[in-house]
Amino acid sequence: MTKIERLIDANLNRLREALRTLEDVQRYIYDNKELSYAFKELRHKLTPLFSTKRLKYRNIEGDVSKASTNSEMKRESLNDLISANFSRATESARVLEEAFKLIDVESSRVAKELRYTLYALEKKVFSE
Repeated sequence: MTKIERLIDANLNRLREALRTLEDVQRYIYDNKELSYAFKELRHKLTPLFSTKRLKYRNIEGDVSKASTNSEMKRESLNDLISANFSRATESARVLEEAFKLIDVESSRVAKELRYTLYALEKKVFSE
């Protein structure tokens, strides 16, 4: 199960980082209090899923795919940045949903709920 814990750790971090990016765009660029807090609330819903016990499974030096691709290093617009972070967040939530099924079904449910909330927020952000 150590590899599952590593997978969960990486995707929790990825999801939290994407949510923070989306939160800060709404907060500092759009001054949108409602959406900023929506992303902040999602980020805080992740807190119970984190465990410092997973840190021992983190292997940054041995990560076979930590180098960024060219597309990850370039954004054409703010909408591209937002879209990329929605993708990062929803994909990570899906990985967490699946991985947690092996060790903690309730955490899997949290990840699934978060993923569907992100789909709704993405629609809202791009409809405004």
